[in-house]
Amino acid sequence: MNRLQDKYQTSVKAELTNKFNYKSSMQIPKLEKIVINMGVGDAVANSKVLDDALEELTQIAGQKPVVTKAKKSIANFKLREGMPIGCKVTLRGEKMYEFFDKLVSIALPRVRDFHGVNANAFDGRGNYTLGVKEQLIFPEINFDKIKKIRGMDIVIVTTANTDEEGRTLLALMGMPFRK
Repeated sequence: MNRLQDKYQTSVKAELTNKFNYKSSMQIPKLEKIVINMGVGDAVANSKVLDDALEELTQIAGQKPVVTKAKKSIANFKLREGMPIGCKVTLRGEKMYEFFDKLVSIALPRVRDFHGVNANAFDGRGNYTLGVKEQLIFPEINFDKIKKIRGMDIVIVTTANTDEEGRTLLALMGMPFRK
């Protein structure tokens, strides 16, 4: 069991129960999964670009990503239905906690001019979405081997029912929200 799972079991569960007065331990919100999505629009013209993105996402997540394909054809973007245009990876369990720990304690503080993440990026059901502008903030990425700086979307799915419960859960887990 890693550091963050231990923290959740020992202190976070108790604080959430005290704040929201849960009757059952099954009501206490927890992290369900983290989905990391990297859109690679350049892959339409050059398919080698997608291979680089897949490799980087594998290093960041520690798990092999799935190639995402276009759902519709869009003539203006020279895009056909079924063309590979990105990659995503879904983390659960041990790997999810490891990634969240790395994101909060190492990656986010490395962002230039970082003042905390937006506390209003919840979807109404307790799930949080975070956009990262460059993959260089992760320690696994070697700066010299990067051909192009790419961003990614990180979706943190929780079992919380409301945004307030989700925000409290993530704050207790160490997410640096902007004051």
